[in-house]
Amino acid sequence: MTDRAVAKSLKVVVLTLEYLSVLVLHGPNLNLLGQREPGIYGSLTLAEINRLLEEEGKKLQAKVSPLQSNHEGVLVDAIHQALGQHEGILINAGAYTHTSVALRDAIAAVNLPTVEVHLSNIYRREEFRHNSYIAPVAIGQISGFGVQSYLLGLQALVHHLRNKT
Repeated sequence: MTDRAVAKSLKVVVLTLEYLSVLVLHGPNLNLLGQREPGIYGSLTLAEINRLLEEEGKKLQAKVSPLQSNHEGVLVDAIHQALGQHEGILINAGAYTHTSVALRDAIAAVNLPTVEVHLSNIYRREEFRHNSYIAPVAIGQISGFGVQSYLLGLQALVHHLRNKT
């Protein structure tokens, strides 16, 4: 068989994945990353973390839309507005993880797949950090791996979204 005949007999399937849209939320004090307790949170700035997330998003064919706020209501509003705009949410709610029923209820209300991430291992820290109001309404939680927690969280979320049945 000639190369031309082989080429004609093979069906070439080109798989093009549709870009997903992921809202990335950063809670209070995360705007101080890089200078705030680098022994716990690392030396990367929030801008650097967002850049890494955007690069990883491109590899995964996902558009990443980051937002940081120190204000609970701004984060709640962003979660509400995510409905119809984003397929999933990646969230590091910071201290609100342990205190905010409002964020928990907002995530439950929009029912978008959500992954909770933390730079530090919250279970190796103070007792009050061991409780997460978000974990019960998230599809998963990744903590303790520094910036890698964000990247792993994004990978897991995109994998989940692409493989929903």
